[in-house]
Amino acid sequence: MTHKTKHRTPAEHILGTMLIVRRRYLGEKHFILLLAFLVGIFTALAGLTLKWLIAQIQYLLTHQFSISSTNLLYLLYPVIGIFLTSLFIRRVVRDDIGHGVTKILFALARKQSVIKPHNCWSSVIASAITIGFGGSVGAEAPIVLTGSAIGSNLGRLFRLNSKQLMLLVGCGAAGAVAGIFKAPIAGLVFVLEVLMIDLTMAWLVPLLVSCVTAASVTFALSGWGAVFECHVDYAFASSRIPADIFLGVACGLISLYFTRTMNGLEGIFRRLKSPYTRLVLGGTMLSVLIFLFPSLYGEGYELIELLLNGRGEQDWLTALNHSLFYGHDHLLLLYLVLVILFKVFASTATNGGGGCGGIFAPTLFLGCIAGFVFARLWNINDVFGVYLPENSFALLGMCGLMSGVMHAPLTGIFLIAELTGGYQMFLPLMIVSLGAYLTINLFEPHSIYAMRLARRGELLTHNKDRAILTLMSMDSVIDRYSKFLMPEMTLEEVVRQISVSRHNVFPVLNADRQLVAILYIDDIRHIMFRTELYRQLRVSQLMTQPAARLSTQDEMEAVVKVFEHTGAWTLPVVDGDGRFVGFIRKSRVFTMYRQMLADISNE
Repeated sequence: MTHKTKHRTPAEHILGTMLIVRRRYLGEKHFILLLAFLVGIFTALAGLTLKWLIAQIQYLLTHQFSISSTNLLYLLYPVIGIFLTSLFIRRVVRDDIGHGVTKILFALARKQSVIKPHNCWSSVIASAITIGFGGSVGAEAPIVLTGSAIGSNLGRLFRLNSKQLMLLVGCGAAGAVAGIFKAPIAGLVFVLEVLMIDLTMAWLVPLLVSCVTAASVTFALSGWGAVFECHVDYAFASSRIPADIFLGVACGLISLYFTRTMNGLEGIFRRLKSPYTRLVLGGTMLSVLIFLFPSLYGEGYELIELLLNGRGEQDWLTALNHSLFYGHDHLLLLYLVLVILFKVFASTATNGGGGCGGIFAPTLFLGCIAGFVFARLWNINDVFGVYLPENSFALLGMCGLMSGVMHAPLTGIFLIAELTGGYQMFLPLMIVSLGAYLTINLFEPHSIYAMRLARRGELLTHNKDRAILTLMSMDSVIDRYSKFLMPEMTLEEVVRQISVSRHNVFPVLNADRQLVAILYIDDIRHIMFRTELYRQLRVSQLMTQPAARLSTQDEMEAVVKVFEHTGAWTLPVVDGDGRFVGFIRKSRVFTMYRQMLADISNE
């Protein structure tokens, strides 16, 4: 008898070797550090690959464009890009890959940090096509999703538990920001502020490992210069503090406009069921806007470089190249203001039409223009007799929009400082960032990423009670019943059911299994053994209405509030049609709460 030897693939051999090494030589903490190191490497390589693809596509399509006239291909390229991306997503990926950061937040809150394997590569390809052909979005959010997917799937490959998976998802997101922006501190702060992961000593080192590794790989392969080489001309003076405060407020209001407008436009696109209808609307809107304002093409980093490094009027006027405004130098400010107003339309049209991209780059783009325009208007009107350097305020504006749109003041401060090398501007960065955050927080309590989940009660926050209740699911605390009563049943039938049941409360249902009322054993205990009443009394005479009815759609925070308000210990749960699902007992909710609290706190 011959035995066939099963040959392992190289991937299986490597996996088996690592599992053996893990069991024999590495403790749990050291193995997590090794995985965090790998996540940092893979995430940095993914970011570099995406940036390279975008640059190659854009150069191939636009390097021969005339700077002194409009280019009709601006009307064609964005539509082609959105169409190809939409086709790739629908035919190859067959899954929604939009709103990358929102997907990570949802995975952390509801899916035990499980992110689908295709997210390790699908967002890279889709966003490269979208942005390369002119989509007015950023590459950063897709890379953040890619990094988190790498962390999640690497953790699942080595059978890590849900808490360790959450850590690796955070490592992937932190490494993505650190790598693509060459900003390791900003990567760490982003995870804390935007993904709202609590920082403990057990988690700090792996996050730092991923950030430092990703940034180092990017520096080594792309050079040691900052992403934006910035000519900073800002000597801090107390006379400029009012301007910093006003800029922060202005950035907060622009952030509010961006957030509200994007949500409204997304609602319009969601109501369009046909992908081709969305393509026509989104593609037409985007193409027309790019034709009128070529600065909206792609990520817009060329205009950011121009406004940050321009030495005077002649440099800044090149922002009008390729547009209908070329040669009309007196319209520069009008052009930039219109770009601020229409950028949100271009970004939403890109994603709504079927493209793939994030809002990191649009936020930086808007902030840079907003800061520049603010300083120009301030200087033209000679406010308080204080001169404001336009390029420095363009940098401050980037910080303000980042803080306002993402509700992440620390991320804005450290990202802009690391992104541009403008470390000497920490104090004005802090003033603008805080001003923008406080302004938008008056109107919007959640970031543009989190508000979609917050409306559904699926947002994980730093509030420990709310975080635990968010992680708990209704299904995990429902006690489902196979037996039930009906109104026409006699007391004899009730006693017969009680005798073989461990429950002390029973649902009373109609023929359609809809909940009519409930029956407590305590309410009939005094007549349970009076056999002469067995055929005389019916359930309809003994049942009572519950203090409240819970729905399968309710969030756990709402469930706890109902228990507190009613003082009940057991409440029925029904579905959308009023059909009985089961009971929830307050004791079971509290038991699971204490268990999850202990798990989260056990570091």
